[in-house]
Amino acid sequence: MTKEKNSASPFLPAAVRGRTPAVVLLLALVLATYSNSFGNSFHFDDYHTVLENPAIRSLHNLPRFFTDTSTFSIYPANRTYRPLVSASLALDYALGHGYKLFWFHLGTMICFLLLMLLLLQLFRQTMDRAQNGVDHFWPALLGAAWFGLHPAMAETVNYVIQRGDLYCTLGCVAALCLWVGWPKQRRYGVYLLPLIAALLSKPPAAVFPLLLLFWEYFFGEAAMLPASARWKRSALSALPSLLTTAALMKLQSAMTPKSFAPSILDPWSYRVTQPLVWARYVGELLLPLHLNVDTDLKASSASDPAVQLGLVFLLALFAAIAWCWKKESWRPVSYGLLWFVLTQLPTSLYALSEVENDHRMFFSFPGLMLAVLWCGWKLWQHCAAQVATRRALIVCSLLALSGYAYGAHLRNVVWHDEDSLWLDDVQKSPRNGRGLMTYGLTLMGHGHYAEALDYFERALVYTPNYATLEINLGVDCGALADAGDTPRSAQAVRHFERAIALAPEDDTTHAYYGRWLLEHGSAEEAIAQLKQAMLLNPARSFQRDLLIRAYVATGEMQEAHQLAAATASAFPGDVAAEEELQHPVQQDAAFWINRSLAQSRAGLYADSLASAQKALQLDPHSAEACNNIGAAYGAMQQWGEAIRFEQKALELRPGFPIAQNNLAWYRKAKLEASRAPATAAEYINRSLMLNQEAKYEESILAARKALQLDPRSAEAWNNIAAGYESLQRWDEAIAAAQHALAIRPEYVLAKNNLAWSESQKRANAH
Repeated sequence: MTKEKNSASPFLPAAVRGRTPAVVLLLALVLATYSNSFGNSFHFDDYHTVLENPAIRSLHNLPRFFTDTSTFSIYPANRTYRPLVSASLALDYALGHGYKLFWFHLGTMICFLLLMLLLLQLFRQTMDRAQNGVDHFWPALLGAAWFGLHPAMAETVNYVIQRGDLYCTLGCVAALCLWVGWPKQRRYGVYLLPLIAALLSKPPAAVFPLLLLFWEYFFGEAAMLPASARWKRSALSALPSLLTTAALMKLQSAMTPKSFAPSILDPWSYRVTQPLVWARYVGELLLPLHLNVDTDLKASSASDPAVQLGLVFLLALFAAIAWCWKKESWRPVSYGLLWFVLTQLPTSLYALSEVENDHRMFFSFPGLMLAVLWCGWKLWQHCAAQVATRRALIVCSLLALSGYAYGAHLRNVVWHDEDSLWLDDVQKSPRNGRGLMTYGLTLMGHGHYAEALDYFERALVYTPNYATLEINLGVDCGALADAGDTPRSAQAVRHFERAIALAPEDDTTHAYYGRWLLEHGSAEEAIAQLKQAMLLNPARSFQRDLLIRAYVATGEMQEAHQLAAATASAFPGDVAAEEELQHPVQQDAAFWINRSLAQSRAGLYADSLASAQKALQLDPHSAEACNNIGAAYGAMQQWGEAIRFEQKALELRPGFPIAQNNLAWYRKAKLEASRAPATAAEYINRSLMLNQEAKYEESILAARKALQLDPRSAEAWNNIAAGYESLQRWDEAIAAAQHALAIRPEYVLAKNNLAWSESQKRANAH
């Protein structure tokens, strides 16, 4: 072990002196590998932290990022203290004058390249201390290249909001490089500055004091001392960084709001599964074939054979650390493995929503790579006299790097947009309910509603009580109803209502139901939902814009104008607010007639009736209004009123064709209404219609009559379950749903009803 050396610079000159072309070539290769990433879109958490986050749209908010966590995300449950991340997003937005993808990726790439150069320096310094008198530039360069070209890094580089992992790693590596390469300046605490930046980016940087302690113990001045004195000297070296970390973590704790909800998983199951996750990460280091944005690995119990295998791996890992610890020439391996363990601990002990993530490998892989590099270096030295073997090692290394680079390039293709990303996810993780739902969401965005419904229903099997999935089912069923599948309209309402029941404190459940109600003519009901959404989360413009529209739809122009003014002040550039302030909408009879028609087409007949009645109040001589009123009554099978208003429409406009047709139809329907249904299918249709009219007891009775004609009708049993569910008679609803599933085991609607009734029964029991 050598004494500590002083270097002219802790960074590049000592590392690349005379080797600049090799370093430049490496940076060029990394840039070429990621050349197809600069136009990749925003994804997943980027929506609530970047795209919908008004705070990052102005550099005037820079001070607020450090004092107000509501600036990090529009969702209260996702608000945490990462001010430097938010500040960097605001800078990217300002440089691009908006959401220009290139600028968001450029800053990330610059930091990524800088991190590679620092890793080159750190690897070389560590290897030089472990083996005196040998030039370790080339193995260090190989390590930096491995990190820069490894496909697992692609998630952090492409995923805009996950730059927090990059800043965290960059800050810790820079702090360690400053400590190692600039010893005379330690007393001034300069090395603590990048550590502070790392801690203001993401909490896992809190492991830095231990990284520094072990580096000093193995390779620093303390390494020359006896064991007891070595620990003392190493601990004293790490003390300033420990105090700094404690202060910043206290600030982190104080700034994190109580609304922050990192996980819904059982903490013990999450933690006991982590050794298995570590083993999977080590496998990805060497053979990254299963990289995925959102895996279907579940938290499990200690009795699970896979979990037990993970525990065996953990024991082997610590055994390797202990063995290499005792062998002075193998201490880089021990330190590298310790780096891996320490950087994994924060996300392994603190339960998060996902059991594993690709970006969690980012901070840990430098340690693993150092361990593998040192093993390779020992093999290289062992083959000193075997020229052919050394050439083979060089060729294999270059081929491996080429393969990693190709893999990273392909991962960039996967991260291009939401379609490519989530298609990759469902192909690799077919049991991931959230992944299936999100891919279905991309299909729905393209108007492929039937295909989207298939993915949503597959997702129900794995996540039966997921509020966001229920929202998307509601949206999709509503779209299918608008396209002509009228019974889907009632299903849409049930999905929205179930989403609210599952997550009543989530503003999105109310907001999306409010949007659906507004778009289908129930503006007054929409206002109630949107007000609740705004109350739960006033920081989101989505529900504000919808509420402005809803006020306009109901003629509450003063309320619409006031909300538009408040929204324009809080969200500069909000289109809906500015349009309302500049062009307030006036409603006349024609407006309400058109709204009545739209509501009728959507199957919202009571709302259609109300709108048509408003039109008639504004214009008592409107034959169109009378016809719409008659049509609404006809749709609700109130034949007497339907006939009366069609006759009135014809009095106002004799020969009105649509009124004549409707009158003839309603007279015929009135005669046929006296005839009872003759088949099971007719009784099922009547049952469904009665359920839609909130006549639940009558709906159940009609379904039971269908069963008398067809005892094997799963639809009839499901209608009975739906009726009892609406009456909150959970035991009877459960029994009926079970009957439906006994007849048709894969009946998704019945599965949904069963899961919902069982969950409500448990909730009421408590």
